[in-house]
Amino acid sequence: MKHLPKSTPTEILNDPYGFTYKEMSEVIGEDKARALYTELYKQPFHKENLSISTKKVYKSSDTEKYVYELKDNRYIETVFIKRRDGGTVCVSTQVGCSVGCIFCESGRNGFVRNLTPSEIVQQVVLIRQKVNRIVFMGMGEPLFNYDNLIAAIHILRDRNGLNFPTDGITVSTVGPVNQLKKLREEHLKIQLTISLHAATQAARNCIIPHMHMYAIEDVVKQALSYSQRHNRKVVFAYLLLPGINDRSSDIRQLAKWFKGKNVMINVLQYNPTSNSKIRAPQKQEMVAFKHQLEQTGLEVTIRVSHGREIKAACGQLANTYNKAKKQQK
Repeated sequence: MKHLPKSTPTEILNDPYGFTYKEMSEVIGEDKARALYTELYKQPFHKENLSISTKKVYKSSDTEKYVYELKDNRYIETVFIKRRDGGTVCVSTQVGCSVGCIFCESGRNGFVRNLTPSEIVQQVVLIRQKVNRIVFMGMGEPLFNYDNLIAAIHILRDRNGLNFPTDGITVSTVGPVNQLKKLREEHLKIQLTISLHAATQAARNCIIPHMHMYAIEDVVKQALSYSQRHNRKVVFAYLLLPGINDRSSDIRQLAKWFKGKNVMINVLQYNPTSNSKIRAPQKQEMVAFKHQLEQTGLEVTIRVSHGREIKAACGQLANTYNKAKKQQK
């Protein structure tokens, strides 16, 4: 973890969710740090410790979408998916996004700013339910906010606070190569999901246009290196777009890369957004594509979407409150 300049007591007390117990105790002393950490993580939260607030909550049968307001009057969205024994929280790392995936609303207004470690951690704290899985799969590209992401993970894992298990944390990324290399060297055995969505450079440039500077072969290579280094199964997310990335040659290339590797292909269905040019695959097309991949020896699942009716599914976090604010100026 990158060594940061020591903060002042005032900085810690003004934004306490942005520090590990060790960082805090080195500045304000162990007794005060212990008492403050108990207040932050073992008791109902105190508003004076928060730098974000809940503006609105949308609910469906098994999904809740939280709209959080930040101190600079920007907004982010966080999703909680209920499970039998708790739930998964889908956490945002940026206001807006610069990646430009054609199937995603989050970047429609462009990139605004990175979230601080404190703002990332508070998204989990403010959900007053049992969380047993954290996925960095909300608004923004997590690895483009690398230092703050890693700092937030250390805070979430802190045994004096939430003590969240590393195995329960997933980072989902489009795979900027330099940041993948850095992540490989972290002493964090987190789960990794790569938003691949193509088997050729041309198709990926079409689907994720702002990632054209990264060769798809390099993204795959670094992800497989992470898998080997940390002995973790890497998930490759693949949004099925009929006529774009579902050809026989695409299936052969995926098999060439991943057969015999510690990899799972997660096939995604397009969730409706403002891009009317995208055709969502039919269920039978999804099943057929999965079967073709399995015939090559790959492990494949189809992701079940949650929260479509409240625009909380993958690609639907639209940041509409920020858009409304922009129009008012």
